[in-house]
Amino acid sequence: MIESVLVPMDDSEMAERALAFAFEAHPDAEVTVLNVVGEPSTMMGQAMSLAIEDDIKAAAEEHAEGVLDRARAIADDHARDISTEVAWGRPSKAILNRADEYDTVVVGSHGGSIADRLLVGNVAETIFRRSPVPVTVVR
Repeated sequence: MIESVLVPMDDSEMAERALAFAFEAHPDAEVTVLNVVGEPSTMMGQAMSLAIEDDIKAAAEEHAEGVLDRARAIADDHARDISTEVAWGRPSKAILNRADEYDTVVVGSHGGSIADRLLVGNVAETIFRRSPVPVTVVR
């Protein structure tokens, strides 16, 4: 029986669908939404702006707040409670570092912009291939 679910979430429609699916498929499970703020690179403008902040953790949490607010609204629509977490770093690595703390991971099939998918790689595919726990990919 699935008791805990990790749902990585960015600002994409697919991530929102993944969260809704997690609620429907696992009605009794505790759900944690994880937003990963990417580490700085020359190709990631928002993450670069975080790198110059005095308090990177606080800046990352502020950056993630919009996504987490949307996750809370989806949870309210499903009459569910969620836990939220913010991580810093490469999304697939940050998600995989936490995956073994949960019974399953539910992830959207893709997210972010086309440039993000081309430059950063397919996060969902990496999670699916390397996760230590079962993964559901939602389209």
